[in-house]
Amino acid sequence: MASLLENLIDVLDSENAAYEKVAALAESKTSAIVAGDIENLGKIMEEEQEIVGKIQGMEKQRDKFLADIANVVNRDVETLKLIDLIQMLESMPDQQQKLKDVQKRLRETIDKLRESNGKNQLLLAERLEMVDFNLNMIRAVKSAPQTANYSKNAYTNGQSLGIFHGGFDAKQ
Repeated sequence: MASLLENLIDVLDSENAAYEKVAALAESKTSAIVAGDIENLGKIMEEEQEIVGKIQGMEKQRDKFLADIANVVNRDVETLKLIDLIQMLESMPDQQQKLKDVQKRLRETIDKLRESNGKNQLLLAERLEMVDFNLNMIRAVKSAPQTANYSKNAYTNGQSLGIFHGGFDAKQ
């Protein structure tokens, strides 16, 4: 049982280290979003995806160790939580304390990551609103009202206020 607990603690430590890297990248994303640096944002997201892939592998290991521990203590793997395991380890205070410490660090890291992701989500929403506002302004300028210039036949000549007929050429 002790070796299973050590393996679980090691995996949780590794997960925490990986989540700390993701949290640092989330802070970098904040700077890139504020600066509007799309290229750097893309690089950060690629690095983040690589770390997330490693975290998924660690989660599988963690689930395996928890399943093995559940079998040893004769508990249902679906209902065995880390907090329950900590409570069950009263007879092993060293292991219990190690597990408490790693759980606390992991919780703090994930809370920090959630906070950074929330901030980034708000910043991205503001950026999208600004882009939408700019697009609406461009559309409004292109659909300006016609002038009161009349031709010889008393019809308006179709000119609009503030319109330039150059425009954007996507083929260039």
